[in-house]
Amino acid sequence: MIDRVAVRHDLERVPLAPPSTTSGLLEAFRRRYLLRLMVRREIQARYARSLFGLAWSYINPTVRFFTFYFVFGIVIGRGMGVENFAIHLFAGMVLVHYFTETVTSGTRSLLSNKGVVQKMAVPRELFPLASMLVSLYHTIPQLVILTIACLATGWTHPDLIGFAAALLGFVLIMVFSTALGLMFSVFNVLLRDFGRIVQTFMNMVPFAVPMMYPYELITERFGTGTIHTIYMGNPVAEAVLLIQRGFWWTTTDEVYTENFPDDLWQRGFIMLGVCLVLLAFAQWVFARLEGRVPELLT
Repeated sequence: MIDRVAVRHDLERVPLAPPSTTSGLLEAFRRRYLLRLMVRREIQARYARSLFGLAWSYINPTVRFFTFYFVFGIVIGRGMGVENFAIHLFAGMVLVHYFTETVTSGTRSLLSNKGVVQKMAVPRELFPLASMLVSLYHTIPQLVILTIACLATGWTHPDLIGFAAALLGFVLIMVFSTALGLMFSVFNVLLRDFGRIVQTFMNMVPFAVPMMYPYELITERFGTGTIHTIYMGNPVAEAVLLIQRGFWWTTTDEVYTENFPDDLWQRGFIMLGVCLVLLAFAQWVFARLEGRVPELLT
């Protein structure tokens, strides 16, 4: 027994390794306890000294939906002739909000946690990854409101294919936003103006996807040529169409086939593959530049 204890405490037998050595995002997922702590800390910090706390996550999307319903469903006149246009708009807004919040918070995640980054030898990928999970946590109430809205307006023909499309859209945004947040977080340390550049482009995202207008307008104006190809090369636009297929389309009496490309599913899986490659590239960039982060945070 004494011999076994002596062997276990013989540090000469333990191979030495740099404390900062990590295997990227895989190591971040292995440190699940730390990841949970960071997510919990960010959520608690957001609602610190708040009277309603988590209820704000339901109040804000509810107010947003009724605003859309009043403006686009009543004032403008049933949303350009598209049935249940408020749901069409809000479904896209759920993913757009998730994407912009993940990228924005991920971009500033290293700066926001500079005390931890400088003092603890943890995988630095934990910080943008935690930002993505916190954004996902706050997206769940919006999905609840969207589901209630679909039920209230008459969920006429929900189907498993539609739910699968919505799930694919969420996975697509999850991978894409994580890749951008990971890469932009280190860029923001190298150049402090980068966060403002990202915020400027995030303001353009709602207008660059078929959310405030139907996809049909794009094909009517530009056909299926070069501009259409560039437009649909945006993973967020593809994800918005997928979630609209899962929620908005199932509440309509008419079959709005013109509001979706014929190869919606093929584009979704191709785009997911592209985003996975982008995630691997973002990890490579992060690994090359993260060594300069601690000194630049001082």
